[in-house]
Amino acid sequence: MRILLVEDEESLRDLIRFNLELEGYEVIAAGDGRRALALSREQHFDLLLLDVMLPEVDGFQLCEQIRLTNFEVPIVFLTAKDTAADRIAGLRKGADDYITKPFNLEELLLRVNRLIQRTSRSPENIPEEYQFGPNKVNFANFDAVGVQGPFTLTKKEAMLLKLLIERKNEVVSRQQILQYVWGYDVYPSTRTIDNFILSFRKYFEQNPKEPRYFHSIRGVGYRFVHPSPFTL
Repeated sequence: MRILLVEDEESLRDLIRFNLELEGYEVIAAGDGRRALALSREQHFDLLLLDVMLPEVDGFQLCEQIRLTNFEVPIVFLTAKDTAADRIAGLRKGADDYITKPFNLEELLLRVNRLIQRTSRSPENIPEEYQFGPNKVNFANFDAVGVQGPFTLTKKEAMLLKLLIERKNEVVSRQQILQYVWGYDVYPSTRTIDNFILSFRKYFEQNPKEPRYFHSIRGVGYRFVHPSPFTL
């Protein structure tokens, strides 16, 4: 699980990061809101831990910007702004929790752990061979049968297709796709991911212009729709 920690006080940032890493989390840290906003758009995180009083872009603004495109990631404010009005403002901006400084480190770790457990969900296990409509895919050797007959998927095509099928009938965000298919170091353009979906439509849709299975959700991601799938 990956956590984005945004805290401008270096000693506190290092302390929190160290303890989160002891709990087994991968922690990416930032000291200002502008850098944090860029990281949140470029990488996938399972939780964001934000200070409010940040240079460049404050935590409330940062939360608002993230929520414009990402409704799923848990956001926790960790801040010295401790009035009831501040807490209400933070929750209204889209935060899932609000922890005031000074805080108990063990309590922070417990809240982070419980929030991640509550919001994470294991993908559905799918068999080695999968069939939807007249289409068949073998995820062991990447062989497939589509509307034009048999062909072979590339490795990345197979990885993306498997992810979409595992999350069938749900929107899969671009961040999830980047994490699963491309990892954290190399990021394709949005157009590259769009081209993969266009290829799937060409392979598996009777009418690619009116897709039954592969849908683009503007500004969010993609969805594989299969109301009554069956497997081999």
